[in-house]
Amino acid sequence: MRLLRVYADTSVYGGVYDPEFAEPSKAFFELVRQGVYRLVISTSVRDEIEKAPEPVRLLLTELAPRSERIEISLDAVELQEAYLRARIVSEQSRADALHVALASVSGCSLIVIWNFKHIVNFRRIPLYNGVNLSNGYGMVTICSPLEVIEDEEAF
Repeated sequence: MRLLRVYADTSVYGGVYDPEFAEPSKAFFELVRQGVYRLVISTSVRDEIEKAPEPVRLLLTELAPRSERIEISLDAVELQEAYLRARIVSEQSRADALHVALASVSGCSLIVIWNFKHIVNFRRIPLYNGVNLSNGYGMVTICSPLEVIEDEEAF
């Protein structure tokens, strides 16, 4: 059985050390450690975490052996630009659009993220997927770690 490939953005790593998001973030990464999910880490996430506090950097290092690394590609940048042209998010949210594009272009089934304003948003998710489909990419499920761990507990 092939593992579900999951893109987690920087907010999930930092969430492990934030009292508001710690419990579900830790539970998500525990599912990664147990082999329930295949974690996908982009260059963008690695670059952002490089500026984070040491515990966040160490978490990324610890999870690296259980992860698949992806690089920023021209296809991802073009899809990011398509999101911006479609006005799903503004120019100020360029980095957020890149996370969605990287996950979409690399064929991830799921994006796990704490960004409710620009990504995990019931108005924006269908727009991201509409642009994906019109550009030849599949749909991607976007949710918070809380939704992923609750789903796992149901089985």
